[in-house]
Amino acid sequence: MTCYDRRDLGLLLLRLGTGGVLAAHGAQKLFGWFGGHGLEGTGQFMESVGYAPGKASATAAGLAETGGGTLLALGLATPAAGAAAAGAMAGAAAVHAPNGFFAQAGGYEYAATLGLATVGLAITGPGRLSLDHALGHVLNRGWMVPAALAATAAGTAVVVGARTRRVRAKTEGKQEALFDEVEQS
Repeated sequence: MTCYDRRDLGLLLLRLGTGGVLAAHGAQKLFGWFGGHGLEGTGQFMESVGYAPGKASATAAGLAETGGGTLLALGLATPAAGAAAAGAMAGAAAVHAPNGFFAQAGGYEYAATLGLATVGLAITGPGRLSLDHALGHVLNRGWMVPAALAATAAGTAVVVGARTRRVRAKTEGKQEALFDEVEQS
C-alpha cells in the first residue's frame, strides 16, 4: 500500500476548492442555482458586456466553468479541465480589466487568481488522490498539457478579441466630458 504525501493532499484540497468554486459559478450561469440568473439572464449580461451572441456565450462560459471545475475537483482529464476553466477566467478578466486589479473595485483579481490556479493544476497534474491516477493517466498525458493550453489560448484570444472589437465599436466616436459641469445658482 502506498502512502500519500503532503503534495497529494495539497493538490486534492486545491482541486476541490478551486473546482468547487468554478462548478458553482458555472451552475449559476447554466441553471440559475446559488442565486444565479440562468442562461437567459446571464446571456443578457454577456451581450451587454460585448460577448455575442449572449446566450451562446453564457452556455460556453457555464460549461467551461461547471465542466472544468467538476473535472478538476475529481482530478479527471486535468489538462483539458484546467485549460477550459482558465479560458473562461481569461474571458471574465477581460470584462473586469478596465476596473483595475483589485476585486473590491470590480477588478480582475478574482478571475486571475482562479485562472492561474487552474493553469497550475493543468501543468502540475492532479496528484495520486485523483481519478486520473486511478485510471492510469489515460486522460492526463504529458503532451496533453501544452496541447490543451495552446488550443484554449487560441480560442480565448479569438473570443476575447472579437469582444474587444465590439466594445470599441460601441464607444467609437463618443467622447467623455473633459470637465465636470457645475450647476450655477
